[in-house]
This record gives sequence, structure tokens and C-alpha cells, in this order.
Amino acid sequence: MLRDKMIRNTSVTEFVLLGFSSHPDMNSILFLVFLCVYIITVLGNILIVVVIYVDPALHTPMYFFLRNLSFLDIFYTSVTLPKMLANHLSENKTISFANCAVQMFFFLFFGVTECFLLASMAYDRYSAICNPLRYTAIMNKRVCIQLTAGSWVCGILAAVEHTATVFTLPFCGSNVINHFFCDIQPVLKLVCWDTYWIEVHIIVGVAFTLMMPLLLSLLSYICIISTILKIRSAEGRRRTFSTCSSHLIVVTLCYGTALIIYARPKSSYGLGVNKLFSLFYSVGIAILNPIIYSFRNKEVKDALRKMTMNIF
Repeated sequence: MLRDKMIRNTSVTEFVLLGFSSHPDMNSILFLVFLCVYIITVLGNILIVVVIYVDPALHTPMYFFLRNLSFLDIFYTSVTLPKMLANHLSENKTISFANCAVQMFFFLFFGVTECFLLASMAYDRYSAICNPLRYTAIMNKRVCIQLTAGSWVCGILAAVEHTATVFTLPFCGSNVINHFFCDIQPVLKLVCWDTYWIEVHIIVGVAFTLMMPLLLSLLSYICIISTILKIRSAEGRRRTFSTCSSHLIVVTLCYGTALIIYARPKSSYGLGVNKLFSLFYSVGIAILNPIIYSFRNKEVKDALRKMTMNIF
């Protein structure tokens, strides 16, 4: 029914994704670069998932969330990169109307889910540092599953709402999307009528879905930092902070880039700069997550070392 409604409201049946076509002479180089990035991202996140699964020492709430985050990042990069790779090899850079809607849905779904999952991880760090004696009772298996499931549900609801809002609008002019995937702002540029209030609606909705988990994360870290500052020894403060430093870096990168991209009107967008931010948000963070968590986390490094020794 939704698909029939979308078709009735538009004369556009497919879109053209320009991607980085302003540099056609670099298509082969960009293809190899993005292919390497995609392979490293997928393999890196699979490695994190496997290491956490096989090492009993990592069967804790913190690594339960990290495993979900890595699992999510595998699919998140797969929403945009395979199509982008195909476009670098082909003259035909089109994507059907329905597939464009599907791509936007899953991009929003995984992106919003990651934001709420990061908030759940912040709450886990808050419980571990601020309530260490009650930590196992607070973050039991049931609570971890509920927080994770809630993150996925929030992602689905936000993706359905925003995708339906955009793709029930009339498209009757140009079908060229000046981007490498079907993101909200570039697609809105192709709508036939004035989208000012639609933009306001989407900005408010996106800001809410971003700000709610961000505020939860900030509150958690305010309490965490306050607790850390009360520790008398410098070594104790350093050790305690090291348990959440990796997560804090990922939170800063994720929310910072997302707010730059989405929490402003499309009129303030510079297309080239926006593409770079979107590339970092959709791909860069996913490839950095396993690197940050493995190189800055002693337990993960020890687990990787043990697994390597068992294999060889």
C-alpha cells in the first residue's frame, strides 16, 4: 500500500547517483580505495564479534554491547558501499525509486540504532564506575537484552517515519541525486514543491533521535567524570578512565558528525564537504570502531593475542 502511494505521487521511477563523478579519471583509484575500506571494515568487525564470542573473559555487558555494535557496523557499511563500488565500475549509476527508499530506510535504521546503542554502552560504563558494588545486579542479562532490543526498535521507528515522510512527496523534475547514496537532504532537493516545513519536521525529528541518546550519554559521562575526580590516586583515575575512553572517542565521532550533517537546513550545505562528512559518518566510524576498541583496550588485545596463539 505504501509503495502504491509513493508511485502515485511521483513521475520519477529511478534516480541517478552522481557520487564522486566530478573526478571520472579517479574512478579506478576510488574503487580500489573503497573496496579496501569495505573489506577492512567487514573483517575488522567480524574479528571483534568472533573474539568476544570465543573468549569467556569478554562475556560481560560491556562486550555484549560492543559485539552488537560491530555486528551493526557490518550491515551499516553494506547499505552504501556495495552500490558505490558498483557505480565506480559502471556507466549506469541509476537506482530505482523503491531501492532508493529501501537504502534510505536501512541507512537511517542502522544509524539511529547505533546512536541508541552507544547510549546503552554509556549507561553500562556509568553503572560500572558509579555503582560498582551493584553493577552485576543493575546490568544483568535481561537488562542488556532489553536495552539492545530498545535500540533496534527506536531505529526502526525513526527509519519508517523519516523514509515515509520523504518518499510520499511528489518527485516530478530532475532525478539526479548529487550524492553517493540516497540520503535525506539530497533527495529532498528533488521534490517538486516547497519543502521548508518538511525540512523543519525532519530536522526536529532527527535532532530528537540524536539528542535523546546524546543527552543520556552526556549525563552518564558527567556522573562518570565526577566519580573519577573523587578518586585520590592519579593511577586510579587513569585506570578508571581507560575503561571508558574508547567509548567516549566513538561517541564524540559519531554524534559530532551526525549533528553536523543532519541538524541544519539543507540551504547551508556545501555539497562536496557534505559528501565527505557523510562518507566519514557512514564508513569511517565503522572502520574506526574495531581499531579504537582493539588498540585502546587491554582485554580485547589479550583476547586477540590468545586467539592468534591458539590458531598458530
